[in-house]
Parts: sequence; C-alpha cells; structure tokens
Amino acid sequence: MSLSIEVSGKSDVGCVRTNNEDNFGYDTQLGIFVVCDGMGGQAAGEVASKIGVDIVLDYFRQAGRGKYPSNGHPVEGFSDRANALASAIRKANTEVIRVASEGTGKTGMGTTIVAVLVKENFLSVAHVGDSRIYLIRAGAIQQLTNDHSLVMEQVRRGLMTMEEAEVSHMQNIIIRALGSEATVEVDLDDMVALPGDILLLATDGLTKHVKDAKMLELVQAAASLDAANDALIQAAKEHGGDDNITCILMRVVELPWYKRLFGGGSQEKRQNSM
Repeated sequence: MSLSIEVSGKSDVGCVRTNNEDNFGYDTQLGIFVVCDGMGGQAAGEVASKIGVDIVLDYFRQAGRGKYPSNGHPVEGFSDRANALASAIRKANTEVIRVASEGTGKTGMGTTIVAVLVKENFLSVAHVGDSRIYLIRAGAIQQLTNDHSLVMEQVRRGLMTMEEAEVSHMQNIIIRALGSEATVEVDLDDMVALPGDILLLATDGLTKHVKDAKMLELVQAAASLDAANDALIQAAKEHGGDDNITCILMRVVELPWYKRLFGGGSQEKRQNSM
C-alpha cells in the first residue's frame, strides 16, 4: 500500500498582537512539515521562527535521496528518519544562536518547533517547546507531544493539576526552546501511518484556547482541510485570540493507482511572518 499526504497550512496574527512571530513550511515531495512559534523582543521572534522552518526544510532538500547528514549523536531506539529530524533541529538551534549573537536586538530570541517526516508508510515526529502535534485516528484525538513548559512539567510531577495549569499565569514559561542553549534535546517518536490519519501541528495560540475535544469536532465537521484550519483559527479568536495562531493539517490517504504508476505532483509552501 502506497500512501500520500494531503495538506493545508494557515497562520493568523490573532486579535491582540500586531506582528506574527509564527512560521510554518512544508514540502510534500520530501515529506517534511514544520511549525515554529518564535519568541523575543522587537522582531526577533519571527526571525528565530523563520530560521527554524528554513533550516529544517533546507536540511532535507540538501539530503535529497541520499544519506541524512548527522549532527550530534543518534538517539538510540529511534529510526534514521527520526534522528534526521533531530539533526535538522540541532542545526536550526545552532543557527538561531549564531544569528542572535550577531544581530542587534536579537539577543535572547528563540523558537519552539514541531516537525513531522513522512517516508513510505511511516511517520516520525520531533519537537522542542510547547507547540504540539496531535493525531486524529478512528474518531479519537491524541496528543503526540509533551509540552516543554514550566506548568506542564509541574503537572507531570504531580505538583499541579491540569485545571490549575490551564489558568496559571506561568503558562508562557518555556523550559526548552531553540536558541536557549548551545545544545538542545529533541523529543522524538516513530509510528506507522494509516489511511485516514490526520495530524495537526499547532502553536499554543490554538491549543491554549481550544480544547482537544473541540479540535476533533471542528476537524471532523469540516468539508476540507482548509475549512478545518479556518474553523480552528476562528475558534481560538473567539476565545480571545491573544496570541498568533498557526496550524498545519495533514491527512494520510492511499495513493491512487495512476499516481503510483506515473507519480504525482508535489506541494511546497513556506509561510513567513506577516
């Protein structure tokens, strides 16, 4: 069985912010999908998030069909695909730090990142920060990532309930991000893709305002991935929209026989902050 990916990506400045520090990009031919949420003074956040997206996409373009170039020690127990994501993200971290050290007003800038790599019938996921990846399968939604935030770390340790975390004034404190340290720990996972799977990559501008069950409801009710993204962004804005909102929706589909024989077209998009 050969699988293909349908995709839609959208970003919105929200209702409060005047600039968009989120960025996203994807290349369906290479099977790489990335969302970043930048942070930092002035325009530094959008610079950091653009670096995150660009470096990861370019890493896989340069690798092409050849061997993935290694950047750091492989993480045991994960595939070459997942470790390629980790290498690309480490490279992005190095570049964010380099640019921050050379650019006026960019000191301390950083970005979260979530990324998915699709190869044949397999998905690999990677993330740093509190942007999230969800899997919608068989009518249920599952969060595939663990937020690298202070409140969620306290929840994991039993020091705070989820209800307390959702209203905490410390929600925006990130404990891991690109640009924070010379080396970055990247969380990885591998899974088998099934026809009908939908993956949602999103910044916290969506996830802190829209509950998981509501996301599932909106995606399932939408006539298309574009319409689903519009509905998700509108729901976040209706709940305040105090942050930028960015979503990529990916649907796994079985490749039609004629595309298996003759090949299909590819989609590529980079959305820079506006």
